[in-house]
Amino acid sequence: MKSYREELWFCTKGKIEFVNITQQIEEAVRKSGIKEGLALVNAMHITASVYINDAESGLLHDYQEWLEKLAPEDVKKYRHNLTGEDNAHAHLKRTVMGREVVVAITAGKLDFGSWEQIYYAEFDGQRRKRVLVKIVGE
Repeated sequence: MKSYREELWFCTKGKIEFVNITQQIEEAVRKSGIKEGLALVNAMHITASVYINDAESGLLHDYQEWLEKLAPEDVKKYRHNLTGEDNAHAHLKRTVMGREVVVAITAGKLDFGSWEQIYYAEFDGQRRKRVLVKIVGE
């Protein structure tokens, strides 16, 4: 079995941002030379997420509104913020959206369902964070 590792780095302009990283993951699969296997893509920070869904702008807007209702940015509301932090909402949003995705690789390509794309979701941005890409297979 072969393995390939790559890091992607992000520093978003906004505090909350959704970045389609599908092409970067496809390129990593190509560089790996792996034709049959799995690609793990995970956010290496506790206030960011990686998830799979449709690349539709209305849905991205809906995510942002929905997440804000679940975990509003109200800094007075959270005990975590009493420690001097102001990002408890970002930790909660990450928990809802998840840490990582695993995608099958078939014939050297990501094996997606209809409309599926890989996204990096940032909930406490404007600083440098990393995503790990680990590809294993033959």
